[in-house]
Amino acid sequence: MIKNYLHKSLSVHFSPNIINMKNFLPIILTLAMSSTTLSVSGSTPESANTSANTSASASAPASANAPALGGKHLKHSIIPEPQVVVPLDGAKFKIDSKSVIVAIGCEEMNSATFLKSYLQRYYGVDVVVVDKLPARESDRKAISSVIQLNLRQLAGIDPMPNFGYDLSDLKREGAYHLQVGAAQATLTGANPSGLFYAIQTLIQLLPVPADQNITAITPNSATASSAKTSISGNSLYLPQILVVDFPRFEYRGMHLDVVRHIYSVDYVKQYIDYLALHKMNYFHWHLTDDQGWRMESKSHPLLNEIGSWRAGTIIGIFPGTGVDSTRYGGFYTIAQMKEIVEYAAQRYITVVPEIDVPGHSMAIIATYPHFSTTPEIPKQPAITWGIYNRQNNVLAPSEEVFKFLEDVFNELMDVFPGKYIHIGADECAKKWWEESAKTQEFMLKYGLKDENELQKYFAKRIADIVHARGREFIGWDEMLDDGLVKGAVVMSWRNVENGIKAAELGHKAIMTPIKYSYFNVAQKRDEDTLCHRAWFAPVDSVYLFEPVPADVPASVAANIIGGQGCMWTEYFPHKQRLEYGIFPRFSALAEVYWTLPANKNWPKFQLKLVDQFDRYDLWGANYSTEIFRSAGFDRNRY
Repeated sequence: MIKNYLHKSLSVHFSPNIINMKNFLPIILTLAMSSTTLSVSGSTPESANTSANTSASASAPASANAPALGGKHLKHSIIPEPQVVVPLDGAKFKIDSKSVIVAIGCEEMNSATFLKSYLQRYYGVDVVVVDKLPARESDRKAISSVIQLNLRQLAGIDPMPNFGYDLSDLKREGAYHLQVGAAQATLTGANPSGLFYAIQTLIQLLPVPADQNITAITPNSATASSAKTSISGNSLYLPQILVVDFPRFEYRGMHLDVVRHIYSVDYVKQYIDYLALHKMNYFHWHLTDDQGWRMESKSHPLLNEIGSWRAGTIIGIFPGTGVDSTRYGGFYTIAQMKEIVEYAAQRYITVVPEIDVPGHSMAIIATYPHFSTTPEIPKQPAITWGIYNRQNNVLAPSEEVFKFLEDVFNELMDVFPGKYIHIGADECAKKWWEESAKTQEFMLKYGLKDENELQKYFAKRIADIVHARGREFIGWDEMLDDGLVKGAVVMSWRNVENGIKAAELGHKAIMTPIKYSYFNVAQKRDEDTLCHRAWFAPVDSVYLFEPVPADVPASVAANIIGGQGCMWTEYFPHKQRLEYGIFPRFSALAEVYWTLPANKNWPKFQLKLVDQFDRYDLWGANYSTEIFRSAGFDRNRY
């Protein structure tokens, strides 16, 4: 699956999959401690001399001197790994009910609200948010610690030697600086999203688990460690640290298919929170497919009466052992979709909605049979998966169909204000067009020499609709087979090469190759749960994936704007199953698209997962523990 991985500081080859931690632990610990972390004793760098380095109170409890986050081995377990991390010596920073967050503007207040809510929800610590510190000295003395939120240019922070960044990196969208001292934590964003990401890093410095008696809602809660807690009463203690950070890629996303199985508005929000906590900024929402139409349509309400519901669902792995008789479906109202858009925007996440055409259209043609190349044959929303090239699910070209597409894509853009609109354009079986006399007449009339040109024509007509609204359109990499329409953004799922090819042609490319990025496939060789078992994507394959191979010229690499993971839900009907599929691969992917390659460290990442799994428990999330079985070590020990 992946090439042997040779760490620059290690003289042995790791296996293509999981390192056996019991055999390599001494070496792993050496690498993990030497990754991107610079330990500082005594004096700090000149750029670190801020008011945060004030002396601690004289009576800090014993828990304030507990080992740093990550147990006895790691100074921190931040995921994704920041570009520069400098642990600082000194007494720990305390957060309690007497702490204040200082936020002077609307954007600062947005980030402050997220942090306040997180502390209250997961730790029961209620901090105060203010726009300035009190004027009276007696009131200031009553404050135990200050979390100062700032928005300003980071140009004044001098680049530190040998860390591989310059001042231009500090101007990127999402760049931030964080310093935790004894009595003050200062978080500075180069822009609002950067400040929000500084909040996420501060959150990952919080001790886990939140309570020694915490009980998660999953069966895995029994494995949670309570040895690393740094909590005393209602006080939290964080290590002193300096972080300078910015994202490698501009597009860092996760996808969710709500067609095969639909998820509640509340859970979609929880999923978006998972993105936010991993510093991801695009949520790709797959809203239509053969099995259902999941967005409310005012212009075509029959889509919701007919297309949003299927008569049953396949049992087991395709081709299945039968079909249940339970009517299944639903859709999101316009109000609900707008609510989700706003929720995501508060977390600096853009929703990328998808209407998948001209293939994957069974829900549409079940509603409007005359949109099919075989209108005389009755159809219904698909009750099974895998109908590509087996059942006729393609739209027939006609001006009525294109008017329909104009209506629904404009409805989509009325709800979703983001710059990217996904049009699908994948897995469109050409044989249904070849066999249709009316389709052949349309092609002759419009001068289309073959079915590939017809699919490109579909993409061009939809592109015109999207471009007329000032947006950009994304499509799956099958668009390359037909010839790319001007302005197409290619989402490369079949392999890495198609993304590179699109970039070479001058198009933006988003990487999501199936064998590194699809979380509905097996994550262990002996997978016994429902999933696509023909593919295998263990967590190390995800983590070690490099979106821009070394031999790609810089001019081409500039067009690869990032990537995402995909969660198709054929075999993931509820929260526990879905989260088993995404975690911890989701966390590995976050580091792929945020962290510069020189700062990634697979041995260290494995150790960071010990704390990350405690965070999953804290969030009430489910997960796969395969990484620990394969690597041969106990998450409670390290």
